[in-house]
Amino acid sequence: MRLDKLLSNLGYGTRSEIKKMCRQGMVKVNGQEIKKPDHHIDPNQDQVCLNGQTIRYREFIYLMMNKPAGYVSATFDRYDQTVIDLIDHEYLVFDPFPVGRLDKDTEGLLVITNDGQLSHRVLSPKKHVPKKYYAEIDQEVLARDIKAFSQGIYIGDDYTTKPASLEVIRTFEADDGTVHSEIYVTISEGKFHQVKRMFEAVGKNVLYLKRVQMGGLKLDESLELGEYRELTEEEVDLLEKKDI
Repeated sequence: MRLDKLLSNLGYGTRSEIKKMCRQGMVKVNGQEIKKPDHHIDPNQDQVCLNGQTIRYREFIYLMMNKPAGYVSATFDRYDQTVIDLIDHEYLVFDPFPVGRLDKDTEGLLVITNDGQLSHRVLSPKKHVPKKYYAEIDQEVLARDIKAFSQGIYIGDDYTTKPASLEVIRTFEADDGTVHSEIYVTISEGKFHQVKRMFEAVGKNVLYLKRVQMGGLKLDESLELGEYRELTEEEVDLLEKKDI
């Protein structure tokens, strides 16, 4: 790879700016000053330093975000802020995008990457990668609801969902005197508003929804809403595993 291409791809300047940096002796490869910006390097083997700073080259980035409500899971929206608006510039140069979508008012685990192949593998219906959600429901969730979810539910548009796992965490009396349930639900699809539509089909409404797991990857609960961090290599592998 050309030296100027690597540095420009990582957001360190335009080709002309990098050419000027080389002329000024600001760029070194394996300890040697490089004056020519078209100098070819092996980004996986050679050490590149810019103004004394070692440049870390990577083709892909993988971020875990605790998505807040009010943000759209997209790279651009004409009316609302997107999750990409929460990302620092050092990552924006990679043109990242969210893996799948969370509704605007849904919180929780969102993976952001520029690895299209990984995104396809995770989202492919053939892979059946499970997604686990925590939710608060406006009524008591009953045994018949659990059974209905386990058999698949008709949600309209001539579609019946695949079987889903529904687990009641607790049932309690809310401040207004009504009975609510906290639940976990695990689905292997990603239809539009699917969890909400499944509960509506059994006569109940979702009051709060948060994704807590995708495949074997769990949300880092130490992340505040709107915060994110890079995934470890082990976590990237977990993303495609189906262990729940």
